[in-house]
Amino acid sequence: MTVLLEGLVIAHLGQGIAVEHNNKIILCQTLRRLETVAVGDKVLWTQSAPDQGRIEKILPRRSVLARPSRNGKTRPVAANIDTVYVVFAIEPYCDFLLIDQYLAVSESHNIDATLVLNKTDLAQSDSIEKELLDYQNLGYPLYRVSAKTASGLDELKRALKDQVSMLAGQSGVGKSSLTNAIIPDKELKTNTISATSKHGRHTTTAATLYHLTNGGDLIDSPGVAIFGLAGLSEQQLAYGYREFQPLLDNCQFNDCRHLYDKGCAVRAAAENGEISMTRYQRFLKLREKLSTT
Repeated sequence: MTVLLEGLVIAHLGQGIAVEHNNKIILCQTLRRLETVAVGDKVLWTQSAPDQGRIEKILPRRSVLARPSRNGKTRPVAANIDTVYVVFAIEPYCDFLLIDQYLAVSESHNIDATLVLNKTDLAQSDSIEKELLDYQNLGYPLYRVSAKTASGLDELKRALKDQVSMLAGQSGVGKSSLTNAIIPDKELKTNTISATSKHGRHTTTAATLYHLTNGGDLIDSPGVAIFGLAGLSEQQLAYGYREFQPLLDNCQFNDCRHLYDKGCAVRAAAENGEISMTRYQRFLKLREKLSTT
């Protein structure tokens, strides 16, 4: 009788998928009929040889992030994430439109989101502080850290404990430095995973799951494509703006686009100062972007 074992997908390797079982890494292939396996997936697998196996089933996911694939489809990259930590900094440039995009994608996938302001060793700006207050008023936690001086890192590490997290951020904000500070033995862990494949190190473009020393897991995904707008509907984008949610049912029309539509409760709230006008204007920009993806 075939024994089904439960495992955790920690990386995609050139020759297969790295599945962790009882603190051991098994190189697995997948059944052809299975959908794409994502890092963070819990799976059932069978052993085919020492240190080798086959994934038979993907267990139900509580969340999944995907990236655009061929023919207008999407491909799952990371699963079962509890919180996305959106990393940004004063330099190179604080892109609030991109931050809103990360938050909207997370919100629409029922994944919690938290803000991380890195490079606090640099001079801060009053205009940025005003924007940050808007996010905090919406209930988004904010951590102020410096990967360079290690300021605030202990508090951030405590937040990552006992959950599955992912860091997201544009290039230049210090995401890699933060990841290396959180996982000091990252290189060693990566090499251990790579050794499983017997074909050198796995590709750095893929997501990889690392266990944190104090408990919890961090999925490191170098690409930002999983936070793109592909696969997001206009309704999901609007829902992704947390302050819009209580207003959406108050619009006069069910298919309200929240532009110049008659009886739009969202636009009225922005014009009356009940919600942030700058956030509303950024929503309109993302909406335009949505139609071009």
